[in-house]
Amino acid sequence: MKKILIIEDDLLISSLVQFRLKKDGYDTHLVSDGNEGMKAIDSYGPDLIITDVMMPFRSGIEIIHHARQCRPDTPIIVLSSLGEEEQVVLEAFNLGVADFIPKPFNPNELAIRVKRVLK
Repeated sequence: MKKILIIEDDLLISSLVQFRLKKDGYDTHLVSDGNEGMKAIDSYGPDLIITDVMMPFRSGIEIIHHARQCRPDTPIIVLSSLGEEEQVVLEAFNLGVADFIPKPFNPNELAIRVKRVLK
């Protein structure tokens, strides 16, 4: 079973994402801030990381940097509100993220993208 780490501070979004991915048979682990996200990357050993850009304590970019150092081959999908700093999204792609999904998004679209990234 593939393990997906979800790092998202919006409880509604994170619950929706977790529900949809569990329905598809994935093992999910949910954390709500950047510090917990970094710890979970090390301890949970995810096959995929889904992270928000703007979060408490650490940004999504810091999460991506950390993941690239300790789990360089783990794909990352970035979630971000429309209009959030284009430069940050560009930096995320330069760091090798697999995909970017603007908020709000359709959970079915997320599920399709997750499946594609994990193939």
